[in-house]
Amino acid sequence: MIDSLVQFSDGVRGVAALRDGAAYRLKGATTTLELAHEALAAGSALARHAADRLGESIDLTSVQLLCPIDHPDAAHLLVSGTGLTHLGSAEGRDAMHRAAQANPDPTDSMKMFLMGVEGGKPANGEVGAQPEWFYKGDGAILAAPGAPLEMPAFALDGGEEPEIAGIYLIAPDGTPTRIGYALGNEFSDHVTERGNYLWLAHSKLRAAALGPELLLGELPADIRGTSTIWRDGQAAWQKPFVSGEANMSHSITNLEHHHFKYAGFRRPGDVHVHFFGTATLSFADGFVTQPGDRFEIAAAPFTLPVSNTLARAREVQVKVAAL
Repeated sequence: MIDSLVQFSDGVRGVAALRDGAAYRLKGATTTLELAHEALAAGSALARHAADRLGESIDLTSVQLLCPIDHPDAAHLLVSGTGLTHLGSAEGRDAMHRAAQANPDPTDSMKMFLMGVEGGKPANGEVGAQPEWFYKGDGAILAAPGAPLEMPAFALDGGEEPEIAGIYLIAPDGTPTRIGYALGNEFSDHVTERGNYLWLAHSKLRAAALGPELLLGELPADIRGTSTIWRDGQAAWQKPFVSGEANMSHSITNLEHHHFKYAGFRRPGDVHVHFFGTATLSFADGFVTQPGDRFEIAAAPFTLPVSNTLARAREVQVKVAAL
């Protein structure tokens, strides 16, 4: 059985399937999206559809790895996410927001987290508590494997967030169809968010990165990985992180329901990358990132890490014109 798919370029775009630690070029396949459309039309599981195209083996170190999903029109790929979904994820957020107020009552973040703990994993057929939700951008914000991860010139911080993202294709009849999962770095401006929790939306309008792999099949309930920040060849900060439903206050099904319940997110042909949240941030430990730092996020069953170097974009003066 195929474990995952990888998009690459060796002068020509292609898709490779990973199986038992080896990679195989898929015959006649140029993008993951095309494969997903074909599998959907054929009524076949994506892994089985890809298995029918297995070709020669390929050395992934000799090619350029691409994002595991993209769209020829970036405006039709939506990147979004949800926070306060992991057990322990409220601690850092609560401390961040409590510092900005003298009131000892629970912060809105803690209230939101507790709603998930109490009602984020509903019984089958029932709807659970709705989580926090945020928008990050369209497909243009996704940094390719190894590419710089840019924070805007006006950003106060560029901080990593090791997360799992669900990857979805909206079927012709409007049905959201999960085609796989990716390991990612959701990436936020935590200093801006700390200033006022109502600036969360601003802090999330940033780039994001995905690892090269589109993991097929079910996501393991218990995922354990390591998030590392490399500086001058040394691990300047490192910490284990966990994900998967065993470590979450919400079920993935509940997170998916509260995203796709909106009709605007069920437009046929669109692709969605939806981050599921995290509980581990270097910012919560007081670590200050700087341009040149390299973020590396690794976790089984993904065999390839997310790896990107922090950069600051050049300043752009924006002036609104009037017609």
